[in-house]
Amino acid sequence: MAIGLYPGSFDPPTLGHLDIIQRAASFCERLIVGVATNPEKHPLFSLEQRLRLLELECDGFKNVEVVAIEGATVHAAKNLGASVLVRGLRTSLDLENERSMAEVNKSNGFESMFLLTSGCLAHVSSSVVRQAFAAQLPLDGLVSENIKKELAQIDISK
Repeated sequence: MAIGLYPGSFDPPTLGHLDIIQRAASFCERLIVGVATNPEKHPLFSLEQRLRLLELECDGFKNVEVVAIEGATVHAAKNLGASVLVRGLRTSLDLENERSMAEVNKSNGFESMFLLTSGCLAHVSSSVVRQAFAAQLPLDGLVSENIKKELAQIDISK
């Protein structure tokens, strides 16, 4: 079995992310959830908060590790000893975007494992959660109770 890296910004971690983590963990000897900082995004949570939240959410998985990563994903994968990059797909648009990156990753020695998000979670993304949160809409079915509690601590009037 391979060592997998599931990279992302996870801001915030969603039920869709957790679905992919749970399923990928069953295929990997070890699954590393790599939490990255995207300079083009304005995060709700700091890197430290996202790491802590994902560690809490992944506590029940014996073969899942949560780490911070920076720079190119293939460099992080190499440094972590991963051979497979895990990617979740919600729509055909995700596939189109991920396909070309998978070819680049393959030319650098890394296979990509695409997992379709479970149907009931196909609409869930961190962007949708941030928008629903900003509009003060219910977050049921989008994030876990732990994430809801953490979001409730954020002052959205800023």
